[in-house]
Amino acid sequence: MARTTSAQCKLCRREGEKLYLKGSRCETAKCSISRRKYGPGQHIWGRRKVSKYGIQFREKQKLKRYYGVLERQFMIYFSHAVKKKINTGEYLLQLLERRLDNVVHLLLFASSKKHARQLINHGHITVNGGKVDIASYLVKVGDVIKPVNKEKDINLIKTNLEANNTQKMPEWLSSSDDRLEGRVVQMPTREDVVLQVQEQFVVEVCSR
Repeated sequence: MARTTSAQCKLCRREGEKLYLKGSRCETAKCSISRRKYGPGQHIWGRRKVSKYGIQFREKQKLKRYYGVLERQFMIYFSHAVKKKINTGEYLLQLLERRLDNVVHLLLFASSKKHARQLINHGHITVNGGKVDIASYLVKVGDVIKPVNKEKDINLIKTNLEANNTQKMPEWLSSSDDRLEGRVVQMPTREDVVLQVQEQFVVEVCSR
């Protein structure tokens, strides 16, 4: 487990910014990028200048790592975004934001997207009353997300909510008074994306 944690920290340092791969830890002083903002390796200062393609590719990789999406699935999202008669980059971000694992994390049911995927895959989450075990499920306006109606699952989510109570929920989502039920009130916008990414570079490299 420690090795995985270390690898995640190195990814953040290599990109030079937070990718929020470790959930709530990224908001504390223990965050790797807060303690050391340069990348891993002893020869970091002597590395050559990154080419334009390198910058574009880095933005794409940053986006994939942030949402935990592999290449094939990422290109499927991109192909859907290209077909829309709106800004391709912004629609791509909207698709990624609407993933169920991302929404479960944003609702504070889980400490990270990886943790959220685990909850979904193990059948702890429902959408509109039906159990959904597909992390890539795309939510839509009006969808209600909540834990399975079992004491064990509810207690698990309550524990996670208490552990993540310092984080804020985006405006495109809302929650009930007991915070055990989340609702999609509107589609996410570009401003809702926390990650600092230049989506136009992603579009350019994916269009090659």
